[in-house]
Amino acid sequence: MNKSINDSGKKARVDTAPKENKGFLPMSKKEMRALGITQCDFILVTGDAYVDHPSFGAAIIGRVLQSRGFSVGIIAQPNWQENADFNKLGAPRLGFLVTAGNLDSMVNHFTVNKKRRREDVYAPGGQAGLRPDRATIVYCGKIRENFGEIPLIIGGIEASLRRFAHYDYWQGKVRRPILFDSRADLLVYGMGERAMIEIAEGLNAGIPVDQLTHIKGTAVISREAEAGDAVLLPTTEEVMADTQTYARATALIYQSNNAHDPRIYRQPTGNRYLQQNPPQPPLSQAEFDALYDLPFTYRWHPAYDQVGGVPGLEEVKFSITANRGCYGNCTFCALAIHQGKYVQMRSRDSIVREAARMSKDSDFKGYIHDIGGPTANFSHLACKKQDTRGYCPDRECLAPEPCKNIDASHKPYLETLRAVRKLPGVKKVFIRSGIRYDYLALDKDKAFFRELVEHHISGQLRVAPEHVSDEVLRHMGKPAFKVYENFARNFKQIDEQLGKNQFVLPYFITGHPGCSLQDAVKLAEYIRDMGFFPEQVQDFYPTPGSVATAMYHTGVNPLTMAAVYVPKGREKNMQRALVQYNKRENYLLVHEALTKAYREDLIGSGKKALIPAKVKSTDHPTGHANKNSKTNKTRSAQPAPVKRSKNKPKR
Repeated sequence: MNKSINDSGKKARVDTAPKENKGFLPMSKKEMRALGITQCDFILVTGDAYVDHPSFGAAIIGRVLQSRGFSVGIIAQPNWQENADFNKLGAPRLGFLVTAGNLDSMVNHFTVNKKRRREDVYAPGGQAGLRPDRATIVYCGKIRENFGEIPLIIGGIEASLRRFAHYDYWQGKVRRPILFDSRADLLVYGMGERAMIEIAEGLNAGIPVDQLTHIKGTAVISREAEAGDAVLLPTTEEVMADTQTYARATALIYQSNNAHDPRIYRQPTGNRYLQQNPPQPPLSQAEFDALYDLPFTYRWHPAYDQVGGVPGLEEVKFSITANRGCYGNCTFCALAIHQGKYVQMRSRDSIVREAARMSKDSDFKGYIHDIGGPTANFSHLACKKQDTRGYCPDRECLAPEPCKNIDASHKPYLETLRAVRKLPGVKKVFIRSGIRYDYLALDKDKAFFRELVEHHISGQLRVAPEHVSDEVLRHMGKPAFKVYENFARNFKQIDEQLGKNQFVLPYFITGHPGCSLQDAVKLAEYIRDMGFFPEQVQDFYPTPGSVATAMYHTGVNPLTMAAVYVPKGREKNMQRALVQYNKRENYLLVHEALTKAYREDLIGSGKKALIPAKVKSTDHPTGHANKNSKTNKTRSAQPAPVKRSKNKPKR
């Protein structure tokens, strides 16, 4: 059946002339009429509220298609229990596009302890519950129910990370590739601009969607294993039945996002195959710049004004995305198989243009909250070889030891920061996205480090050593802890030279595969010796697609096939409690953990003790109460506060 036609079986009239639209993409028939659109070419269904900002994937795809002359309507957070919202824009001429939003819908809905979240920052007014669990699958089901065999394309992070058979933490089992459960025709993985343009142009040329099977950056379901160079993965049924097989499949999938590898990845599922085509090549810098020249309004849709807008915009409204991709390759992060390891950075002129536009916003107070990306100080490919041969299949760029070929220059990023600092109306440029301190340490020119401390933080620099145990760090794909300690010493030295009195605030992860109870105690002791409690501690969250999630499920490191200790259940809770031993509600768990780890020496009244031997109602829970405190509160969780201008953003 030719799926490039609408449900009436006839080609719809097309407004082929591109129309300048400085407003929003339409969310209603009324808005369509105002834009001269009688039928949308594509209707994009998203699990997020519609925010017309390039930090929202739906906005980028919508604007990219619009720039090629296609009309796009938006159905944001439809009521999936009824049909009305799915029909409100009518049938699209070419097809439906579906994304769960900026987060996997299950991560969006549940904490690591599988408790329902009470807020959704990507929803109007922060209201939770406006999207379904497994949103991609549910939305596709409603579209099939209402529009039959219309072309249906899924994308976004939920689809991308679930494109192969994957462990689902919330069900505690391996699920099929999401294309099978969603009944979509095509899956766009990774950063989908190029793939989506090819799909749109193919459909517009009258090619049936079931013939668009070889577009790079997509996955499809095929009934036969076509001839050609391919990587054959274990079957879905095999990875469901055996954890060792799941681990081996993960190791193969880990290599599947190399844009210089022409091979197809194929996973048999039942009597069919999940076929992943090779990735799209990274955008050129000119193409990357062009994305941010599209006519975004940088605002939430006016429909949300009465409920106070969309909280997720506040975090990014005065931040600038400078790069994408990451070759840091932490095992708990799925960026390697989503955005990929190829770092791309926008040009200095493009970033300066966006900063200048931002400075004219009526709400702008002179403070740019971030210029960064997945890793702020990555500004180019890891080495020259990546440009022509891709990334190495047998080693990482930074860990456990940095590659001798890595290009550690921070010059492009530094020149961009300097240019933005000079703009009229810009008082301060912060860097909030992650700094890879191990990469920074490789740069022989210390200019960036000094200017980072001098100009781009406000009292505190957040970095992520993640743990203090080298054994745990090895399973995380992170450098040895001494690298962080050297960085912290150098930071302090530069800070003292500048007379700034600023601090490094470390992030830590608890309960990660490879972390024993003894390792967790070691981390608690380090926190004790720091003299303050870190602002954030993340309990390891087994999310789809990451290598560490495979470790959690299988007890095996898929990159080495060596056994890995995996804390679960009560022990995982004990590890989390240990790093927050100052909290009264954690006392019993901490006491149990220290006893189980044979570290009763940390229980009592000594200077090194984490908790007292016994807690009475009037006792201080840590055993280290300030004698001068009338309220008997726990010690401060931060360094001494830094005075700030009232106009500076809250940190």
